[in-house]
Amino acid sequence: MTQSSTQTWCERLQRQLMAALDAVWETIAATDDPAVIRKARDKAKACGDLAAMARKVAAMTPRPKPSRSPAGLAPLDFEPEVAAEERPPRKLDRLKGGGRGRL
Repeated sequence: MTQSSTQTWCERLQRQLMAALDAVWETIAATDDPAVIRKARDKAKACGDLAAMARKVAAMTPRPKPSRSPAGLAPLDFEPEVAAEERPPRKLDRLKGGGRGRL
């Protein structure tokens, strides 16, 4: 499952479970029979357990990663090329010029 399909699955299941809970609460409100009320409460508890499991599955799904270029590198902004004369001198260039730290 992809992230989007997992999220849509979870949302759809949550809507179905909420509809079932609404029906259960209407049943509880409409009757005084203890057996029917007990059965309705068991059904409500099962709906709650299923909803909790669906949220856990949705939470375990990894977040989508940002898109990358085909080379596997993040797209770079335009950087103008700097001529060799404009670059600041590197320490390596100073070492090659003589002095104590020769390579």
